[in-house]
Amino acid sequence: MAAEYNICLDIGGTKILGAIFDSKKKIIYRLKKKTKSGGDSAQNVEEVIISVVDEMIKESGIKKSQINAISAGAPGVIDSDAGIVLFSPNLPWRNYDIRTPIEKKFGVPFYIGNDVNVGVLGEWKYGVAKGYKNVVGYFVGTGMGGGLILDGKMFTGNKFKGAELGHMVLEPEGPLCGCGQRGCLEALSSKKGMTSYFQQQISRGRKTMMDGQIVNGTFKSKALKKALAEKDAVATEAVDRACHYLAIATGSIINAISPDIVIYGGGIIESSGDVFLEKILAEVDRYCMPSIRDTVEIKNAALGDDSVLYGALSMIVDK
Repeated sequence: MAAEYNICLDIGGTKILGAIFDSKKKIIYRLKKKTKSGGDSAQNVEEVIISVVDEMIKESGIKKSQINAISAGAPGVIDSDAGIVLFSPNLPWRNYDIRTPIEKKFGVPFYIGNDVNVGVLGEWKYGVAKGYKNVVGYFVGTGMGGGLILDGKMFTGNKFKGAELGHMVLEPEGPLCGCGQRGCLEALSSKKGMTSYFQQQISRGRKTMMDGQIVNGTFKSKALKKALAEKDAVATEAVDRACHYLAIATGSIINAISPDIVIYGGGIIESSGDVFLEKILAEVDRYCMPSIRDTVEIKNAALGDDSVLYGALSMIVDK
């Protein structure tokens, strides 16, 4: 019998990560490819996905007939049952049926879900949250995503719109968020939120290593890591502020649902080691009831860049 391979994708606004998993759930091939975002991207993202899958099949040397299924995590509100992207903030998709063209092209099932939900799923099935029934995930990147596993099931709310933990309002008079509200967790603790803080301080004439690091409205995680290592005052303040609001949000969600574990993932958390986790842990107890806090673990995600890929694999295995 031909070996079965699964192709898993992490589709972002600026790049696609791809992996081929063998039947033992090991990654045998990887690919990373830039996606054009902004005006260019009406050159359908679908075409980029197809070209990435084609390239992976060709370069890895497996046959098309050996593929069992294809699965992906992508940003936005996604009807996973129907394979329709209802809305995506960074990609040109509105009520877009992505499943049909992919299945037609490759002749295998295609599954898709919100990237952070899929990332939390990956950590739950294969990572730090394995074996727990109630899991909260915050993924801190350019924006701020959230995911919930409740009672051993992915919770997506009514019409797949739930778990937008990045848009809990923590400061009603706070900075404007891309979603239109003020003072969301995303506007305070994500890369976007930190970028606004840097720009504000630089405009006041303060010196910081982050000056000149902001390109297209954001910065590279390693630039922040370097600034923190050099004890840059403005960078340290931005991270302290981000962790302060993450601690408030974490405390509130602990009180609301009493999870087994809260996990933090995403590029910025991963690149800065335990810096964020330590600062959040130092403060979170102030914002939740001790009797509930006692039974919650708080940890960093374990799979790094691969959490969405493993979550995509989990979607295939579960189906």
